[in-house]
Order: sequence, then C-alpha cells, then structure tokens
Amino acid sequence: MTLQQMEYIVAVYRLRHFAKAAEQCGVTQPTLSAMIQKMETELGVKIFERSSQQVVPTNIGKLIVEQAWRVLARAKKIKDIVEEERQTLKGLFRIGILPTIAPYLLPRFFPKLTADFPDVDFRVMEMKTEACKRALARGELDAAILVSLDDMDNYNQTSLFFEQFIAYVSPTDPLSKNTSIRSADLAGHFLWLLDEGHCFRDQLVKFCNIKSACDTKVTYSLGSIETFMRMVEAGQGITFIPELALLQLNECQKTLVRPFAIPIPTREVVMLTSKTFIRNTLLKAVVEAIRQSVPERMLKMNNTEQRV
Repeated sequence: MTLQQMEYIVAVYRLRHFAKAAEQCGVTQPTLSAMIQKMETELGVKIFERSSQQVVPTNIGKLIVEQAWRVLARAKKIKDIVEEERQTLKGLFRIGILPTIAPYLLPRFFPKLTADFPDVDFRVMEMKTEACKRALARGELDAAILVSLDDMDNYNQTSLFFEQFIAYVSPTDPLSKNTSIRSADLAGHFLWLLDEGHCFRDQLVKFCNIKSACDTKVTYSLGSIETFMRMVEAGQGITFIPELALLQLNECQKTLVRPFAIPIPTREVVMLTSKTFIRNTLLKAVVEAIRQSVPERMLKMNNTEQRV
C-alpha cells in the first residue's frame, strides 16, 4: 500500500462520499475508487461498505483508517523537520479555531499575517475543542486556537491572551439598571446560552452556577453568540460575549454591555499543538502576530480577574 492510497481512504472516511473525496484529493472518482479497491484486495478485507445512499467504514476499516492517519502524520513530519531546520516560513499551515473566538480574533490578525508571509498557505477551520484535539492527534491540524482547559496535558500550550466574559443585557431587563453583574443576579432571568459542548458556555455555567438548559425554563440554547446578541437587542433577555467582541460594537450596542463584578470571569486563550510538533519557527510568527493584534492589557491577568 502507498501513502497516496492512505490519503484516499482517510478522505473517504472523513467525507463519507467518494466523489467529494476525489475532488479533495485532486483525482477523478474512478481513479480514487480503483486505488481503494486495490488496497482492499491487497489487504484481503473490505474497508468501506458502499451503497447508493452512503459510504460506511467496516469495523476493520475504522482501525485501518486510524492507523493510516498516524502514518500520514509521521510522513508529514519528515517535510516539517527539513523546513524547521532551514527555518523557512513557507508551506502549508493548518489552524483550528473555536467558533466563539474566530469572529472576533481572526479579523484582527489574519489579513496581516497572510500579507506578511505570502509563501505560507494558511488554512483555518472553525471547530469545537474536542474536534480540534482529535485533528491535532491525527495530524490534520498543525495548531489550534482554543481555551485552556484542565484536560490538555497531552498537548503543548502557548498562552496567547486572557479574555473577560461580558454580560450583554436587554434594555427591558431589570439588570440593565445595574452598572455590573454578579453571578447571583442571574437567577430567574431569561438567558441565552450556547449549546452544551461549547467551552464558552460550560465555563460560564460553572462559574455562575447556572442550571443546564434542560432543567430550567429561563435558559435557552441555540448556537451563535451573534444570534443571541440580536435577540437581546430586540428586547429580550441576557447573553454573554467575549471581551474582543466589544471592539466591534457600535455606540448603541455598547450601552447594552455590563461587566461582571469582581472577580471577573476570564478565559485563557492558547495555541495548542501536539507533543511532536516541529515547526516552531512558523508557530512563533503566528503567536506573535496574534499577541500584537490584541490590546496589551489582555496579555496578562490582573488581580480583578478569575480564570475559569
């Protein structure tokens, strides 16, 4: 079997579609199908069950694909070793980023980053934390911009900045009269929260001791901070936004902002890489670009903040 065949089966596994996998790999569907069938013949097992509706990996196929991911990741390391030895700033660099960070951080640093390093093919994908960690382990991502959590010991973390949680309060809500918000103030109020699995939501729920959405009538889940902001602006409830979002608000929107009372819940945004990551010269350039794009105050925690 070849690395090319492994790339094909990984693509089919991810996309569950032969035509889409062929397009991603830059080959025709007959070519991709023939190469996978040849691999199945060589191994004497079926990797995928095919039907007109879907493509499903067999039990042995799942194990083969997982091993293929590891092999491809190790093969890529050979090129990375050479590029790092030369300290070159070129090639492909894939970054995962949380959906609760991307809209507020990417516009601040990414256009300048791509202009400063035209020989680097930066690819950015919005993904939740667990998906980013899996992609790092499989070699599908080079780095990920995430929030630091307790279960990340198997990865390398580089601190980027510290970001406060901010309340966004409808003018019709009684809490709009407050100059700051305490966790205890939120009881009984109409809250807009992200779906479970978003660390932005999970950290707030823990810090504020908010019941889960399924246990209370005053907490609602959808999926987008921007959607929640529009609902609050329309005159209903309270939501929460990350500190960088403040820099995108107009004067009218700023009147809906209420800081938390001390201690202010704060998240640490980090760059996560695998323990075997090699391209540190390029990573350092990306990290520096991000740090330069945020207000200097956010580079360190102060004594009014509490990390969540």
